[in-house]
Amino acid sequence: MANRRRGNGDEENPNGEGIQVCSSQMSLVLPGQPLSASTKAGDGVYMDANGVSRASLIATFKNDSVQVPKGRASAPSENAIVIGTVVRLNSQQATISITIVNGVPLPQGDEYVGIIRSQDVRATEKDKVKIGDCFRGGDIVAGQVISLGDSRSYYVSTAHNDLGVLYATSSSGYPMEPYSWESMYCPQDQSIEPRKCARPTVDYSQLQLRP
Repeated sequence: MANRRRGNGDEENPNGEGIQVCSSQMSLVLPGQPLSASTKAGDGVYMDANGVSRASLIATFKNDSVQVPKGRASAPSENAIVIGTVVRLNSQQATISITIVNGVPLPQGDEYVGIIRSQDVRATEKDKVKIGDCFRGGDIVAGQVISLGDSRSYYVSTAHNDLGVLYATSSSGYPMEPYSWESMYCPQDQSIEPRKCARPTVDYSQLQLRP
């Protein structure tokens, strides 16, 4: 079995302090993740065809309920921390659909486009970045807005240890865990796949991310 500890190639942080993506005191839940049997449908929770309660958005989980961040959603601004899903890839960039801005979910249908260019993926060896080795379609990614692209798109950077892929499934469709800053590990088939991985501020390996 592969060693599941974070590898020795952890990326050095050239910027000093970490970026707080979420509180270490909270359990993160992700879209589609099954919740406890006692969790009822409501804000952030839906029932699937088999009667299983699942999260409908990225939120925190406490006392058998999904804690949806409160606050007024606003358009991303420079330096905002955003979370979105990878929807397109090419050799030069990854495109994400932004659904959360500074911890507040956007209203349904009110989404923005984020562009992660190859030079904005990481802080070192930028000329060696291969987008396909950093992101895959469907990955959930945290990034920081660095500039405005056009009226509804934003340039987003993951060039920080705390930014990058938060959640991904393997080629076999199973949830993976962070393994190093450039890879994730699948406990089901013991495979390792390349990703630009976010260094977790919570212990993602303890979350029950089962399909």
